[in-house]
Amino acid sequence: MTTRELGEGDPSASPSTTSSATTAAEHYAAARHAAWLGAAALITDEIGRVLLVHPTYRKDDSWLLPGGVVEAGEHPHVTCRREITEELGLVLPLSAVLAVHSFSAHHPDLGPSSACPGEVRFVFDAGTLTPDQVQAIRLPHEELSEYAFLETRDAVRRLRPVDAQIMLAAYRARLGNTATAHLADGHHIFDIPALDRHDVHVRYRPLWDSPLHREPVPDHLPVQQAWSWCFVPDGRVVLVADPGPRGALPMLPGGTVEDTDATPEATLHREAAEEAQLTLSDPVRLGWVLDETGKVYGGVGPNARLRLAARITAIGPAAVDPATGRPFARLLTTPAQAAALLGWGPPGARQAQLAAHTARARWNLPVASPTAVEEIPVEGIQLR
Repeated sequence: MTTRELGEGDPSASPSTTSSATTAAEHYAAARHAAWLGAAALITDEIGRVLLVHPTYRKDDSWLLPGGVVEAGEHPHVTCRREITEELGLVLPLSAVLAVHSFSAHHPDLGPSSACPGEVRFVFDAGTLTPDQVQAIRLPHEELSEYAFLETRDAVRRLRPVDAQIMLAAYRARLGNTATAHLADGHHIFDIPALDRHDVHVRYRPLWDSPLHREPVPDHLPVQQAWSWCFVPDGRVVLVADPGPRGALPMLPGGTVEDTDATPEATLHREAAEEAQLTLSDPVRLGWVLDETGKVYGGVGPNARLRLAARITAIGPAAVDPATGRPFARLLTTPAQAAALLGWGPPGARQAQLAAHTARARWNLPVASPTAVEEIPVEGIQLR
């Protein structure tokens, strides 16, 4: 509708014409959708845990992403920066809009007494905090009682259901390098990205703070595990994700060394075929991580967990994993994305760089360009 159609800027209009135009403008304004605006920040620590804050004013004891209400005349990105400073005492740059969420007035998470006419919420990427920045966090205790960095599966338990859906979509958009997630009442309105489709979560593993030892495994240490960075020709790697009641957890192909495996490399070939239907060539050892207790192997004591790199020569049709009785999701990621999804923190990022360097030197594979995480088709992939 143009300005003239609203009756503005026409000095020759008669009083009755002006009144009619004013009424039309009022009707037009009344027909427009009214909604609140909100802005939130996705912030993580160096190992990928999400920062949540605990407000003092919510009766249901739920937590929130840092952020708040867009004030009159304010842009959402300005709100986000302001709220980060007010709530955390930090000044952080914003790098992207990770999610935009349309929230209906009738949504059950609002409660029957809410006066909210609906909300459009923007979730911005405020990056990863260094340990010094974490130490510098200062809360306004009249508004926020505490903060915590949480794995996504634990964060979901502290958020209202719709807030959890928004947080996960935003975090996965960052990890998966996908476009801004657009949601309505907690659900994607366009194609669902692979990480969301399989409900993939990041699980922090404290063991991976241990260094990667590059020398051969000492004779006195048994090798209990063999996992590999498995490369396709464009420099990406395959992750497998085992679905479970609390979401799917990504892993490198490989597994526990069995008595029937002649070598850890034999373990890798067997597990990669069973879990992800991969045919591998030329596995090379990158190093090993010390597991001091062997708790997950029945308390066997100190042992080595071997890390390898291998080249994929074929990817077959998806199949049921014989150990679990269910098919695993098969994801193609860059090595850097894989490290972030595995929850290995800075040691994992260094290991990913080592694996990529090895693949380039040994098989002349390119360094994978940043791209969206993809799912391997059910029918497999023909590799050149």
